[in-house]
Amino acid sequence: MATIHKGATLEPGKIDLVTAWLPAQRWYAGKGHLPRLHRVGGFRFEDPEGEVGIETLLLADTVAQPPVVYQVPLTYRARPLEGAEHALLGTTEHSVLGTRWVYDGPHDPAYVRALVHTILTSGVSDEAQATTGSNQRALGSSTGRVTGVVEGSTVLTGEQSNTSVICRMAAPQGGPAEPVIVKVFRTVQDGENPDVVVQSALTEAGSVRVPMALGHLSGGWLTPDGADAAQGHLAFAQEFIPGVEDAWRVALVAASTGTDFTPRARDLGTVTAEIHLDLARTLGTEEASEQAREAVVRSMRERCAAALAALPELAPREADILRVLDEVRALPWPRLQRIHGDYHLGQVLDVTERGWVALDFEGEPLRPLSERTQPDLPARDVAGMLRSFDYAAGSVGLADPSRDASGWASDCRRAFLEGYAAVAGPLDTDTQSLIRALELDKALYEVVYEARNRPTWVPIPRDAVHRLLDEKGF
Repeated sequence: MATIHKGATLEPGKIDLVTAWLPAQRWYAGKGHLPRLHRVGGFRFEDPEGEVGIETLLLADTVAQPPVVYQVPLTYRARPLEGAEHALLGTTEHSVLGTRWVYDGPHDPAYVRALVHTILTSGVSDEAQATTGSNQRALGSSTGRVTGVVEGSTVLTGEQSNTSVICRMAAPQGGPAEPVIVKVFRTVQDGENPDVVVQSALTEAGSVRVPMALGHLSGGWLTPDGADAAQGHLAFAQEFIPGVEDAWRVALVAASTGTDFTPRARDLGTVTAEIHLDLARTLGTEEASEQAREAVVRSMRERCAAALAALPELAPREADILRVLDEVRALPWPRLQRIHGDYHLGQVLDVTERGWVALDFEGEPLRPLSERTQPDLPARDVAGMLRSFDYAAGSVGLADPSRDASGWASDCRRAFLEGYAAVAGPLDTDTQSLIRALELDKALYEVVYEARNRPTWVPIPRDAVHRLLDEKGF
């Protein structure tokens, strides 16, 4: 058991180390400025060997507007951790223990073992040494479907907003166990994370169309202004499915070679409808209120304004776009329910003998958590996947301008809708109009994203805006 040295000092301090390190992280939301951090919560895990200090800091950056709360797990070691140079924040001088090497926790096996153990045993973390007036413990909650201990771990690279760790597991009686992947949420918000809620509900319903949910970690902190207490999910453990490709890579190969993908697209439509039906049964539905309608249309108008600002050449189509949005308000709406919220080919795995498996139910990352947890239109997921087929075809054209995969995309889109309708029921004219309007909304979002991040990709959503408006007869 590690000894807590109350009153000990660190030089440089923890927050100083994090402040210098944070701007270089992919999940840092404040690009272009140095953070101004203060602690709003935190907790500790115990290292059974008593060698490693394991502490999670919950830090508010008040330079960002609105302020952002980051989860930063740290480990403190008496000597360097071999192979973890890339995860080193720096060294600090402890007034009692001397030099300590400070690491980003997900890259340290001591932190990962403690985190997964707390989740799978529904355990409770230790209290943090410092107090901020908030709940200073984290609580694990297990679904009871997996037991075991972590034998080794590997951090996935390339994630933008979270840190996911693949865990090689050993069964309690010895021998290997099924692997686990645990996602550490780097930015935390007050409220339930939809990824945890939705996948857990689907697992409880017996769905094989998502990775099995194994448990989560939750905790509390203070709001950035210190006025209120906040509570939310901090990490999520689920089944890891090794040796698979996502649907984007599978579809891209088919698009680039002109291979018929319609049977797979039809199956994907079927799976999507099955997920929607399971979510409606387990998490319920509600009538679309006038307030909900206005919120959706307002969001669409905001996207339109942002797209026109990012790509002024779309200005001649502004009136056409606004007419489509007005039509959405007048259409009959189905009952609202929980959905995926950021559905595209990259969010689906191709699993042998299991078929398509959807993951990452967090919703659109740029939308506030309060919006992502609200019941929404199932047609939004349908529209997102239709846009993804268009993106696969468009990326082929960008790589080789002599190739035109638009026909391939059209066939896939049609097959996907056929598969969806086979389970969800026929798509009447009003539903088709709603899907096209939400496709347009997504394309406008894509215009803004590409203009800011990948200008050479702007033609893909730009051309989609024109196509969708022309399909509407404007």
